Amino acid sequence: MSSDPLSTLSPSWLTKPTLPWHAEVHLLQAGGETNRLANTTQSAHISRMTDDTPPELSPLDPAFIITSRIATALGLLPFVVGAGVLEFAKLAPPGTFLVPVLLAYAFVAYTVPARKYRHWGYDMGTDRLRVVRGYLFYRDTIVPFGRIQHIDVDQGPIDRRYGLAKLTVHTAGNHNSTVVLPGLAHTDALAIRAAIRQDVL
Repeated sequence: MSSDPLSTLSPSWLTKPTLPWHAEVHLLQAGGETNRLANTTQSAHISRMTDDTPPELSPLDPAFIITSRIATALGLLPFVVGAGVLEFAKLAPPGTFLVPVLLAYAFVAYTVPARKYRHWGYDMGTDRLRVVRGYLFYRDTIVPFGRIQHIDVDQGPIDRRYGLAKLTVHTAGNHNSTVVLPGLAHTDALAIRAAIRQDVL
């Protein structure tokens, strides 16, 4: 029996798709380089990144949209409560505070997580991890395995309910010393950590 930790975890980013997948691809320009982010689930892959041929990026787990909507709704809930208090105080005609706040609340909680999912991707290379995120503010971070000091895999109660985890990579130096990759399937996060540890050690 193989002792390779990756063989038992069988992460999705190591498997090839058995069926063709269809994705709408967004082209983003950053520093003269075109990068592609797929907005649908696809099997990830391992590839060596070069300047001439940037790799396809693997999307986060689709359950990230649900967990982000829950977290966003909980984070914005105090504003709804505040609007309700103002309505109860009858400082203005009925609906002046609560209606616009509820509309904004529903719009932000529903649309923002889906947009975050579409514009966040990663690539597990043979010697580095690449994390790309952002729409208006675009960030493309490449972390060489040789600079990684330690890796954390965290799960909050919402992530645990949906089988997700957050991967946090800590590197040497001050600039971008912590790189966070949320919305991974828990097995994928463990497999990425195992692969990086295997390469570093």
